[in-house]
Amino acid sequence: MKSEMVGAATFETWTVDEVETGLNAGEVVLIDVRTPQEYMFEHVEGALLMPMTFFNAATLPGQSDKRIVFHCGSGVRSEKVSRAAIEAGFDRIAHMEGGFGAWKAAKKPYIGTNMATGAPHRVG
Repeated sequence: MKSEMVGAATFETWTVDEVETGLNAGEVVLIDVRTPQEYMFEHVEGALLMPMTFFNAATLPGQSDKRIVFHCGSGVRSEKVSRAAIEAGFDRIAHMEGGFGAWKAAKKPYIGTNMATGAPHRVG
């Protein structure tokens, strides 16, 4: 994990392996900031959806039990949202390096769409 100080806050960049470990241990809340269409087509199982367009830091859960980690398709949108959360007063926030593209490239499991039926199904 990489860390950067932004004022008094810590901005973390997590690898897909670190995010997977945190998810499996129940230590993180993974928030997908892609569009609803992107999320419906494929997403990390268990990730919550909060599209960047509608991002409101005031609606984020507290981090007393679990760390918040944002992700998007490539890492660009999640970095922007993470920095916006820091500006809104969060003192420690993270995003997943490389986004969902890196997750898929690393052959991590996810929920995809069966193109024959349109139904969701587990991949990997």
